This record gives sequence, C-alpha cells and structure tokens, in this order.
Amino acid sequence: MRLSDGQELTSRIVSSSIVHIYGAGLNQERPAHTAVKELSDLGWAIAPIHPTDGGATIDGFPIRPELDDGIIPEIVVLFLAPERARAVVRNLIIRIDKEHFPLVWFQLGAEDEQAIEALEEMDVDYVFDDCLVRYCNRHDIECAESQLPQNWCLQTASEDGDGCSIWSVHSSDTANLGRPLEALEWVGSLSDLASSQATIPKYIRSLKQENESLLELANKLAN
Repeated sequence: MRLSDGQELTSRIVSSSIVHIYGAGLNQERPAHTAVKELSDLGWAIAPIHPTDGGATIDGFPIRPELDDGIIPEIVVLFLAPERARAVVRNLIIRIDKEHFPLVWFQLGAEDEQAIEALEEMDVDYVFDDCLVRYCNRHDIECAESQLPQNWCLQTASEDGDGCSIWSVHSSDTANLGRPLEALEWVGSLSDLASSQATIPKYIRSLKQENESLLELANKLAN
C-alpha cells in the first residue's frame, strides 16, 4: 500500500532504528552519500549498500556490498535507477515474507512501475514521489530509540597472502576507512552478526561461549 504524509507513515519511520540505503557509496556528490549523515544526525543507524565500495565507511558506518540472507531491514531506501530498484525489490520479495517486509522508499527518480505493482500485489507498504530526509525535516521527526553509536565488524584477507583473515571491531562514532586494500570477506553491524546467514557470521556465532555477548566475542577475536 502506498503511504504518504500521515501518522501511519510517520510512526513507521520513527519506530525504526536502522535505515538501509541502497546506492550509498563513496561518491560525496551523490544524494545517497549525504543522506547517511543527514539521517544519522537524527538518530538512525545507517546501513549503506554499494556493490563496489564495500568495507569503506560513510560518516562512520560501514558500506555493505549487498544485503546478507537472514537480515530483515526495517526501512529500505532506494537511490537507484529504476531497473536497479526493480531488482532490489524483486530480491526482497523472494527473501522476506509479508509479515516482516520492510517499508520500501523510492527516492525521487528511483520509481519503477513493475516494482510498485509487485509491492501492491504483495500488499506491503512503500513510498514514492517524496524524499525521506525531506519528510523527516518537514515533520520534525527523529529516531525514537537510537542505537548510536553502533558497533560493527570487518573481516578482510591478510595482507601477507597467507590465507589468514584479519577481524576488527569499530564504532560508528570513530571509524573512517577507505576501501580495504585486501579482499573484503565480511562487514556488518553487531545486529548483522547476530542474524546474517553468510558463512563468516555463522562461524563467528559458533565460537560464542555461554554467557558471552557478541560484542565480547567480537572484541576477543580482534585481539
């Protein structure tokens, strides 16, 4: 169902803690890049997604090359060409059931008729012909339960080429990383680490001891 200005949409936005932004990469001239800071300044943790800039950061938040299986977004914002937005929506529909489906926000220019028809058929919520940042500013809203600062983890191949991996833990309030020089193996927040079905986070979770938190485990592995 298409949502527009109103209490239902505002409540959906305010009650969400994390915003996934497709198209947010290192190009500072792109609106998707600037939206990361604009929304995080209002309290939201941001999950930028860009296929070529994975492992780098935007204002402290790690860029993911893709959305891992098992991760259920709350809000998905599409700063993409229509055909790419269509592919993202198709993937979400395949992977996520109606009960847990995210709010899909087509930023101006990302609207795709086929994607919208599919969302209508599924009877899930979406927005187009508006900008999320402008909407928040227009209604003077911010995240109700901010998770900031956010801890996140990065694993890259060893620079020695010995087949080992380098695991590190970072915080969104201090991290400032460019693209990894070595191969990116995994990147994500602690909540991603808890739910991702990718091989690396599943293996990391298998190492957790009883009464040990994921953050404690992540920090232990980084030392």
